[in-house]
Amino acid sequence: MKFLTILFVFLQISSFAQNASKIHNEAILIDTHGDILFNQIKSGIDIGKLQTKGNFDLVRAKQGGLDVQFFSIWCDETGGYAVANREIDSLYSLIKRYPDKIQLVTTATDLEKAVKQQKLAAMIGVEGGHMIENRLDYIDSLAKRGMTYLTLTWNNSSPWSSSAAEETSGKVKPQNAGLNDFGKQVVNRLNQLGVMVDLSHVGEKTFYDAIAASSKPIIVSHSCAYAINPVPRNLKDEQIKAVGKNGGVVCINFYSGFLDSTFNTKQKAFFAKYDAELKVLSTKYGRSNAIDSLVFNHSADADAIRPPVALLVKHINHIVKLIGVEHVGLGADFDGAESFPLGINSVADYPKITAELIKNGYSEADINKILGGNVIRVLRANKGK
Repeated sequence: MKFLTILFVFLQISSFAQNASKIHNEAILIDTHGDILFNQIKSGIDIGKLQTKGNFDLVRAKQGGLDVQFFSIWCDETGGYAVANREIDSLYSLIKRYPDKIQLVTTATDLEKAVKQQKLAAMIGVEGGHMIENRLDYIDSLAKRGMTYLTLTWNNSSPWSSSAAEETSGKVKPQNAGLNDFGKQVVNRLNQLGVMVDLSHVGEKTFYDAIAASSKPIIVSHSCAYAINPVPRNLKDEQIKAVGKNGGVVCINFYSGFLDSTFNTKQKAFFAKYDAELKVLSTKYGRSNAIDSLVFNHSADADAIRPPVALLVKHINHIVKLIGVEHVGLGADFDGAESFPLGINSVADYPKITAELIKNGYSEADINKILGGNVIRVLRANKGK
């Protein structure tokens, strides 16, 4: 009898795994935000080959069933248009080296063609309006090179738009927050070009000004739900409802600090435990690289503070309850953060999220929307093809 019980449980697990694998592999999986190119340039690695560090390469993308990657074009406030073009050059170089594995696309139609050819569809998202250097013609130029969305701000504000970081810190005064007339021209130009307006990172005033100014559905490329974790980078319920009314999509960020309200406290304790080592590493490599090294050196302690995959899906559930399954997607922020849910270490681990969605009762049709269908809808609404 005990043997039959074990056999029954094994068959159930096997059947679940097969069903999850089938649903995952048949869906078009889109990640709307990955900070891959900046790290590629910085370290000189070839992400066409399997890497032992970082969260992305073409080998693991294939393993994880990733069909579409939005490559983030990012620099801090000290960089601009030239840096953006250098990172785009890096993506072009990757595509030239591996034309049988990856292809640049800018429309939903071309995206679907690339997927049918079993190539990774590469798309470009420019993360930070400061990179257009207050020039509308730079928007045109970046769009010609493949820009498919523009994130209006990064953590820094621009003369025409205020960020969440600076609105909440008080660096930007309430009377100066939001989009000015030039900022509304930026939104209008993006609409004209079919480039999606991305509202991750922006302040609340900028968020609502941009929603009002946009004639097309917007995207929030890598953010979570404020109601579950109240940090400035996450969206409040009224903002989420505004995205639903606009017809847009909120793509969930995988960063532990945005998912888990207890993570920052736990991480501070982790840093304190290894304070001396962190100081030495920071002196050698800079703070960001030092944290990565510390996590690598003490992986067991780092893993202990990571949230479960179930919490990531809880953020999805929250948005679905507010505005429906048609308005949520995935924007991992891989290579842009130091901690992700336990078991989610790279793009190879995407099937674990699909399995968790199934456990939460989502149908195959709904999972198809979450994994990529909703983003394709918004892309098509902007591009018209």
